[in-house]
Amino acid sequence: MEEESPVFFRAGTDRERIASQLAGSFGGPMPSACWLIGGGPSLTAEVADQILQTPIPRMGINLAGTGLLRPTFWTAYDPTVRFLKSVYLDPGIMKFVHERRAMDLVPETTYKVCECPNLYFFEGDRHRGFQRFVSESHRRIVDWNDSFVQAIDILFQLGFRRIYLAGCDLHIKASAELCRMSLEKGAKLPNGKALADVTAACEKAGVSRRELIRCAPGQLYHFEQRKSFQAAVATDQHYMRVVQYLRLARRSMTMAGLELVSVTPGSRLNDYFPYRDIAEVVGDLTGLIGPLSEPTVGLYERTEPRLPALQWTMRDFRPLHWSPDGKDRPIACEQMADDEPADDEADLPLRMMDQDVRRREIQRMQRESVEINEVG
Repeated sequence: MEEESPVFFRAGTDRERIASQLAGSFGGPMPSACWLIGGGPSLTAEVADQILQTPIPRMGINLAGTGLLRPTFWTAYDPTVRFLKSVYLDPGIMKFVHERRAMDLVPETTYKVCECPNLYFFEGDRHRGFQRFVSESHRRIVDWNDSFVQAIDILFQLGFRRIYLAGCDLHIKASAELCRMSLEKGAKLPNGKALADVTAACEKAGVSRRELIRCAPGQLYHFEQRKSFQAAVATDQHYMRVVQYLRLARRSMTMAGLELVSVTPGSRLNDYFPYRDIAEVVGDLTGLIGPLSEPTVGLYERTEPRLPALQWTMRDFRPLHWSPDGKDRPIACEQMADDEPADDEADLPLRMMDQDVRRREIQRMQRESVEINEVG
């Protein structure tokens, strides 16, 4: 049978692919959680400090987190030249980029992106719909022209099933200048509308297109980066579209066990996904996985398991029909008798004991020598 290609791989400067079996690596017996850090203005130093108190990793996108925290994972959609050299060259950050970026040059260096440490590539899927937005059967990462959605799919493929969204405002507020201008013209700015709708209301009230273009946009990011008013309007439209994509893909995420939880006040996502105060999330995470300081006295002398308080006995079993020879492989179908009666659930322990007795007797007989002295 032909082996399936992995979701993630490394690449050489000769374009040779090196398979990497990363898919599912971060999944666990409980839903593994990760922060997804956006670049919105809501990501303050205080919020970053709270995130850093938690024992779960952080996925950064593009320039998000710059000056506030270093990500554990990182991804970007846009050209390589728009991002930071220190991210590409940091071996402590696991990076994921589209294979088309493999031969790009790392900013301010002569190195190829494919030479960077701890960096993995993937193929994009431009034709994926909402019904199967996330699935373990996918071998490519969704390509909806957006790094935020790309990051969600990467985290899912890595095995994370709960994603906390910080700095993910996904909207651009009208600036103070635009609000002042609209008041002077008597325009009533609609609440909850896209920035494009706000500008349309201003134009209807008599604000000229030239005045709007000269108007400063609202704050776009928590880091220093400016855009023209027209670019800000286009960015806000993109945010609105991505939020609606995710709203329409909710069933797919639910069926796959993926949870998006916003900790971003005022995010566009909060109408469609659960919102929690970040202090509550920090408390839950440190309580579930462990506080930052755990007692160590006497641990090196311990020899028995350290279990929580259990009400019932715990015992390990092999899967029901697996071979007992210690090799942990299923018994071949042809070894089972066709006329063997179906197991009754209540009789399973007795039947399993009888099978063990019969098996030991057969093994004893096989060890004994047999002489045949037939006269005839």
